Amino acid sequence: MLRIGVLLSISLALLILGSVLPPTNQVNSVPANVPQYTADGQLKFPANYREWVYLSSGIDMSYGPGAGMDHSMFDNVFVNPEAYKYFLANGTWPDKTMLVLEVRGAESKSAINKAGHYQSTVVMGREVHVKDESRFPGKWAFFGFDDAPTAKMFPTEMDCYSCHAQHTAVDTTFVQFYPTLIEIAKKKGTLSAAYLKEEPSAK
Repeated sequence: MLRIGVLLSISLALLILGSVLPPTNQVNSVPANVPQYTADGQLKFPANYREWVYLSSGIDMSYGPGAGMDHSMFDNVFVNPEAYKYFLANGTWPDKTMLVLEVRGAESKSAINKAGHYQSTVVMGREVHVKDESRFPGKWAFFGFDDAPTAKMFPTEMDCYSCHAQHTAVDTTFVQFYPTLIEIAKKKGTLSAAYLKEEPSAK
């Protein structure tokens, strides 16, 4: 009788535990940060991008000759965590990589600040650079967002495509401006030939 009672107690405990714990196929069921599209091919903006990995910030950067603005801006770059982990191991980007460029205004006047700039709460623009090999002939595509939740792909004739193809350090991305990643690319030997030609000191 004692043995039967113990077995019944164990069975009851396991039954209760099973009702409390989620099924094994639901553990860590948070969807991966992969590109999502509308039926007509527009990219859905990844609203949680500020929970992603922060790569770098630039201020008043411009790739065009003679460019200038009458105001200062910060460029903040974020990448989905899955792609970041892959880059750490391989020195390049996997399929379904998403890089978000967030442009914010620069402020300088406040009660405490006496010099320099800090980022304002005003978002002046957002762009997403997506690697989706089965969808885009050139593997990568650009999308520009204002406040809209979706955006159409930039036409491939735009200068951003040729600029990234000719001047970026790794896989058409400006890894040379990402201080936590450029050394990894050097060690993995994944720096582009175009970048090494422009920046021979990087070898």
